Amino acid sequence: MIMTTKEAAGYLRLAAVTLERYRVTGGGPNFLKIGDKAVRYREVDLDAWLARCLRKSTSDQGEA
Repeated sequence: MIMTTKEAAGYLRLAAVTLERYRVTGGGPNFLKIGDKAVRYREVDLDAWLARCLRKSTSDQGEA
């Protein structure tokens, strides 16, 4: 499934502005850039990003 920024933000339970910031600073989910303006997210990429965010404790830095 392909989603707009607003739809992807809803899927992730984040604000759309948060995803927009991640696109500039990095660290967010992979996205598609279609043409000059259209940004889309694949559900599989959102799920993969969520899996990379998984931690076992607050001191867990994640995988290197």
